Amino acid sequence: MLCSSLLLASLLTLTASSPSLDRRQASLSTFVSQEQAIAIQGVLANIGGLNSSLVPGASPGVVVASPSTVNPNYFYTWTRDSALTYRMLIEELIFGNLTLRKTIEDYTAAQAIVQTVTNPSGSLWPAGDGLGEAKFYTNLTRFDGTWGRPQRDGPALRAITFMELAPVLFNLNETALYKQIYWPLVLNDLRYVGQYWNQTGYDLWEEVHGSSFFTLANQHRALVQGALLARQLNTTCQPCAQAPQILCFLQNNFWNATGGYLTADVNVNNVVRSGINSDPILASISVFDANATCNASDFQPCNSKMLATHKVLVDSFRSLYPINNNAQPPNAVLIGRYPEDTYYGGNPWALCTLGAAEMLYDAVHQIRTVGQLTVDKYSLPFFKDLSPTISVGSYTGDVLNQILVNMTTYADGFVSAVQPHLPPNGSISEQFDRTTGFSTSASKLTWSFASFVTMSRRRAGQFPLSWGASNPLANTNLTSSQCRGTSFNATGNYTPALAAGAPNVTKDCESEVIFSVNATTAFGQNIFILGNVTKLGGALNNADDIILPLNPGNYTSTTPQWYVDLWLKAGQTVAYQYVLQNGAQWVFEQHPVRTLRVGACGSGRIARANDAATFPSS
Repeated sequence: MLCSSLLLASLLTLTASSPSLDRRQASLSTFVSQEQAIAIQGVLANIGGLNSSLVPGASPGVVVASPSTVNPNYFYTWTRDSALTYRMLIEELIFGNLTLRKTIEDYTAAQAIVQTVTNPSGSLWPAGDGLGEAKFYTNLTRFDGTWGRPQRDGPALRAITFMELAPVLFNLNETALYKQIYWPLVLNDLRYVGQYWNQTGYDLWEEVHGSSFFTLANQHRALVQGALLARQLNTTCQPCAQAPQILCFLQNNFWNATGGYLTADVNVNNVVRSGINSDPILASISVFDANATCNASDFQPCNSKMLATHKVLVDSFRSLYPINNNAQPPNAVLIGRYPEDTYYGGNPWALCTLGAAEMLYDAVHQIRTVGQLTVDKYSLPFFKDLSPTISVGSYTGDVLNQILVNMTTYADGFVSAVQPHLPPNGSISEQFDRTTGFSTSASKLTWSFASFVTMSRRRAGQFPLSWGASNPLANTNLTSSQCRGTSFNATGNYTPALAAGAPNVTKDCESEVIFSVNATTAFGQNIFILGNVTKLGGALNNADDIILPLNPGNYTSTTPQWYVDLWLKAGQTVAYQYVLQNGAQWVFEQHPVRTLRVGACGSGRIARANDAATFPSS
């Protein structure tokens, strides 16, 4: 698909190194250069089809999260991680690494297939709900285990990734090819975003069910970028009209005025956390646009509230991790996902620490491009850490240059915090032990490698093309009376991307069904549904056929609700029962087999089961 004679460098925004960059310690620059090469190879070693012994059995183009298969088992492919990884690889292609074109084409075919795989979240047709499934086996088959479902950031990120390829093909005069192969893939994901953005799901850490800043920020970018791309392709993107509503939700629901930071999640159940989280920082670098200004509506890296959030986040880890030695500003430290984290002991994460650095490199570029910095009440605490005498106001000239030197030095500090904890071979795991700094959790984490590459590019002043953050479409500010939780009705419009390699899935007439059951459970227990139709396992009273877990996202102490929303063949009567998973044991409910009539074809009726279940002692 891609021509080796591309003038790829012309597609990039390249910024010459500032004098301050040349004055930084040579040892860090040497480390970054060497580790960048190792990180790219680390990513490629975790992708199927590249003759890698690290991920045997993975289909071509499939990103394996980590070769680790035990403690923890990350030998799966996540839609989110895959999209972020391939965004980095597409950027590397544009920077001149033409050897990557084959694996990008493999990824395209793999995702065309994945979009059509019916899974516990649903299917592609008629409602697209299956696009919200988080992970699959590395041979592109469904994963039926319990998991946080749905995760609504994946379709937005995948759409953004494929849209990043558009300028490459346009530059080759292959616009028609892009429209034929890639646009159907993108449009499926944009339809999902437009239809489901206003519904809750699991966050990027796959723990909190609610409305995630990271998810919504990427959904907003995807719809804006999609609307602009549709114009270039002389077509339309109806779901893209939802972008202003998503922006309105972002602007009005996530700022914690008392704490002075952007919180990670809202509309959550049974989660007691401060909301201080790396989620907004990672969102900011994901929606970064080198041409955007600091007052852009979508929380760019140099946005005052984003810088305030950066400070609160970093400060929350200074004394939390013994390895940080309570280092005070302007010293950088290792940071984690969120202060209350207990996963694998609750440690610093490489990708979070590198993300903190990348956000500052991005912000420095944006401020320098404008030539002026406005410090307001939100960003003042951040800047006072770096320049103690600073006050609210505007800065230009030599004073501005010194502020940016201080910001860049601070950003370098996060990279320096990671450097001593990497093993001699440069491998980057998911976490560093909070006391010793030793690598822990999943080894050779693909997302960790990818985060190092993008950080190093930003440090060198290398940025991809604008996606349109300065376009009026991205900054449509609605009044409170104009904000609506509406969504685009895409039912029936999802289509397999056949030209990209998708199979032509069967389109039976289906109607929506919501199974909901009140069932009190203990920590570690899960509720499944088993029925006599294929999507529910295909049989009754047989533990070997149990495949469909219910979602605990609405579970509270007073209403212990588990549910699943899916589409089944219209007009049929379904027999079903609930099953408790208690460790390795399956416990069937104390109730006769239940039945439910699915709505008739075209009726628009949602069949709802509102049940209560009890289980015998196991």
